[in-house]
Amino acid sequence: QVQLVESGGGSVQSGGSLRLSCAASGTSFSRMCMGWFRQAPGQERELVAIIYTGGGYTYYADSVKGRFTISQDNAESTVYLRMNSLKPEDTAMYSCAAIPGVFWPGSCSRSSRDQYNFGGQGTQVTVSS
Repeated sequence: QVQLVESGGGSVQSGGSLRLSCAASGTSFSRMCMGWFRQAPGQERELVAIIYTGGGYTYYADSVKGRFTISQDNAESTVYLRMNSLKPEDTAMYSCAAIPGVFWPGSCSRSSRDQYNFGGQGTQVTVSS
């Protein structure tokens, strides 16, 4: 059973930065699709970024491209989401999700949370103007 634990959320002012962490356990960290999603109150969940832990694939939603960076630390089995130049519209619950046992990076092109096998509880990000 894969377990995902997010951390790093908080409250910041517009223009500020945060780094979210998603620690994975219970499976091999290599060859996983790891996605960050966010959901604001009253809105649908949206994909923010994806990384293939085997290397060679990352994806960003247009709304965060150039401001957010997804990365990984294999030794810590952790995926990070560095968020810079935060805006009030980035306020949401951020959660990570995983698909283990993926052998082709292109298989990570999955935008719906329902396509991921495991997910975490989330961490709240609040950006004030």
